Amino acid sequence: MDVSKMTVSINKAINTQEVAVKEKHARTCILGTHHEKGAQTFWSVVNRLPLSSNAVLCWKFCHVFHKLLRDGHPNVLKDSLRYRNELSDMSRMWGHLSEGYGQLCSIYLKLLRTKMEYHTKNPRFPGNLQMSDRQLDEAGESDVNNFFQLTVEMFDYLECELNLFQTVFNSLDMSRSVSVTTAGQCRLAPLIQVILDCSHLYDYTVKLLFKLHSCLPADTLQGHRDRFMEQFTKLKDLFYRSSNLQYFKRLIQIPQLPENPPNFLRASALSEHISPVVVIPAESSSPDSEPVLEKDDLMDMDASQQNLFDNKFDDIFGSSFSSDPFNFNSQNGVNKDEKDHLIERLYREISGLKAQLENMKTESQRVVLQLKGRISELEAELAEQQHLRQQAADDCEFLRAELDELRRQREDTEKAQRSLSEIERKAQANEQRYSKLKEKYSELVQNHADLLRKNAEVTKQVSMARQAQVDLEREKKELEDSLERISDQGQRKTQEQLEVLESLKQELATSQRELQVLQGSLETSAQSEANWAAQITELEKERDSLVSGAAHREEELSALQKELQDTQLKLASTEESMCQLVKDQRKMLLVGSRKAAEQVIQDALNQLEEPPLISCAGSADHLLSAVMSISSCIEQLDKSWSQYLACPEDISGLLHSITLLAHLSSDAIAHGATTSLRAPPEPADSLTEACKQYGRETLTYLASLEEEGTLENADSTAMRNCLSKIKAIGEELLPRGLDIKQEELGDLVDKEMAATSAAIATATARIEEMLSKSRAGDTGVKLEVNERILGSCTGLMQAIQVLIMASKDLQREIVESGRGTASPKEFYAKNSRWTEGLISASKAVGWGATVMVDAADLVVQGRGKFEELMVCSHEIAASTAQLVAASKVKADKDSPNLAQLQQASRGVNQATASVVASTISGKSQIEETDNMDFSSMTLTQIKRQEMDSQVRVLELENELQKERQKLGELRKKHYELAGVAEGWEEGTEASPPTLQEAVTEKE
Repeated sequence: MDVSKMTVSINKAINTQEVAVKEKHARTCILGTHHEKGAQTFWSVVNRLPLSSNAVLCWKFCHVFHKLLRDGHPNVLKDSLRYRNELSDMSRMWGHLSEGYGQLCSIYLKLLRTKMEYHTKNPRFPGNLQMSDRQLDEAGESDVNNFFQLTVEMFDYLECELNLFQTVFNSLDMSRSVSVTTAGQCRLAPLIQVILDCSHLYDYTVKLLFKLHSCLPADTLQGHRDRFMEQFTKLKDLFYRSSNLQYFKRLIQIPQLPENPPNFLRASALSEHISPVVVIPAESSSPDSEPVLEKDDLMDMDASQQNLFDNKFDDIFGSSFSSDPFNFNSQNGVNKDEKDHLIERLYREISGLKAQLENMKTESQRVVLQLKGRISELEAELAEQQHLRQQAADDCEFLRAELDELRRQREDTEKAQRSLSEIERKAQANEQRYSKLKEKYSELVQNHADLLRKNAEVTKQVSMARQAQVDLEREKKELEDSLERISDQGQRKTQEQLEVLESLKQELATSQRELQVLQGSLETSAQSEANWAAQITELEKERDSLVSGAAHREEELSALQKELQDTQLKLASTEESMCQLVKDQRKMLLVGSRKAAEQVIQDALNQLEEPPLISCAGSADHLLSAVMSISSCIEQLDKSWSQYLACPEDISGLLHSITLLAHLSSDAIAHGATTSLRAPPEPADSLTEACKQYGRETLTYLASLEEEGTLENADSTAMRNCLSKIKAIGEELLPRGLDIKQEELGDLVDKEMAATSAAIATATARIEEMLSKSRAGDTGVKLEVNERILGSCTGLMQAIQVLIMASKDLQREIVESGRGTASPKEFYAKNSRWTEGLISASKAVGWGATVMVDAADLVVQGRGKFEELMVCSHEIAASTAQLVAASKVKADKDSPNLAQLQQASRGVNQATASVVASTISGKSQIEETDNMDFSSMTLTQIKRQEMDSQVRVLELENELQKERQKLGELRKKHYELAGVAEGWEEGTEASPPTLQEAVTEKE
């Protein structure tokens, strides 16, 4: 189709005349969208129309656009999405008018916006909303949550349709026949599309509600039922009112809804639901078409009427006369007057026949119209029967699926019953086995109790035997004492007791018998005493040896105590000297770092005085990137200086910040010098003077960093002011309107950002895997240290992920706000330097994450160094700082995405500090567990260890010096390789480093 023809049809369809849109023009527009597979021509023409100034023009645009969304090419929706906001603005504008077409246009535009959003969110629904029940089920993806949400969206969609329907009726004066006037038809014509949409939406809503009631409780869907009842009442009334209008009777057959709404609480009511079918007769589809007869039909009808006239003429005058009806000479018996009368009578009959012919034409037209109406009714009934047949087939298929599901459930139930029987049998066997084990356990408990009782009895018997032996020894001693006493008394009183000698002899005999028994037990006790005596002898010998050994040990202990006191004195003096040495070394490091930084900056200032020595080419964007890096570094330096004043032992951060500030300042001064060579004279002189002033202020600031100083002495305000001047001059020197055709840069930025996100996600997964392995294989202090380090690494990765997302949002905002009418690729190509900085930063972040995970893996395995992990975390922080700086270069300072990016950057810094802190803590904890035990070492051994430590210190110092030289060479090579990778100009002796190389200048 010719574009000019389609343009003419669009202009004819959408005009300021208050008449209905002609169907032939709308059909041409629809065919045009299918021909060009989109709506580009339609929107190009519409954008030139004054839709915001003429309400009738806007109303007819809405009508045509509604027809295109329904019947046009599917790409019409895609091509129209970019104009959603314009339609919304136009709707709000027309909503301020309360009369005429203002409110109608506002509500119609809202409906179109809702229709676009619905079909965008639910692409399975075509524009005309015609779907089968199977397609409707597929749209919900068999998920009750999706059906629930889909029903809500259909309610919103139908609410907008009904709102337009009601508003149009309210704007018409129903007391007059408005449907036959052109103004009334202009307002009623779009309702045909609304009726078509409403019939489908009502049908789908009923089916979805029945499906939801079969899956969810009725109380949950009370709100859905209430909303459906309200819309059902409105739609039924509007369909009834529309069917009574003369305008719609010849254009569309409007269905009537049932008297009562469906009962969703009864599942069988779904079979009683009849989908409303709207029928549009093919010959009456156009509001401007009239029922006319074809030319051939009229010719046939004229021929038949002519034949009828001829037959009647022959009946009256005869066939011979009909062959020559006006040959009156052959009729001899008729005079001239009779001929005149005959002619007049014939004329009258001809007039009557003509009137009869006209009546027959009118009757035939009425019959044709009736037949065509009947055909339309039969076609509608046929469509309804086909719909009922399709619905019955779908119900049959649904029931067949339910039957299959029931059969499958029955099979599953039988399998479950068989499994239950097997489980019960195993349970019975386990119960029997448990009973046997319980009996065995009871027997073991009883045996154990018997053994305990027997043990108690044996213990008691042993105690009684020991007590009897003690009593026996006591009686023996008493008897011996009594015997001695009796002997003495017998000697003194021998004479006095002669009279009782006989009695004594008897008693003596008795005593002798008892004595024999006692002597037997005495002999047994004597043997035991002999054994005890031997043991006592051995114990005395052992005691003597122990006493002599104890005396020897006391002598050695006295010597060791004296040696320990000497060692403690020496150790105290050594610790004091070491503390003083460490403090001196710390001070020397600070002074050395400050002097080295001052030397670097002074060298850069000296180069400013000798411009011919600067052979590299510079640019303003590199200068601005360096200024941004210095600003961040100054903030970090202030924090590090405050921390150092609070805790002098922690000097690493301050040294790193000083070194980084020196190198960044040197690079910034070099970039300022090279940029001034290519700038006009006046801004070049201003830039050179600003760089010199910044260098002098930096030297003054570094000189104020004394250990005995305070925080107030180190004021960086002057430095910041100088940086602001340099930044202002650099922004004025930025190139305008570069035309760099590097279309691959846009795709490369997206690829690098995606690769960085993938690298971060992979690193996070590896950390989680390492943490799981550590928990499975490590215990104690090592497990605690690994969990703390890996946890902080995970936090760092999450913070970096948040930073990358924020950077993407800010970059997207920068591209959208800065590209104008150009594409994103053209914007990236136009700002190639900025784009290359983004690519470099993304690569650095992804590489840093991979290296840090490798370092963490080695540390967890015990084969890595804690310092390497700390360096990797600092490297990631530096890379993310480059990404932040590159993203901030072209951002608006009041942008919320920029604030979110800065917040994410602070989160990365905190996560980096957490990684460093956990690494230092873990290292000290591991070293505490590995500390040497000096308690058992002699003076000679301690002296030997001291000498070994001194040798090790010298070796480490030598290695440190070599590593510093190696680091310098690596940095130099890094600058050279970075220059090649970033595409600096060939033939230059010293290409300007990017922000990544500047940030890498740290310990």
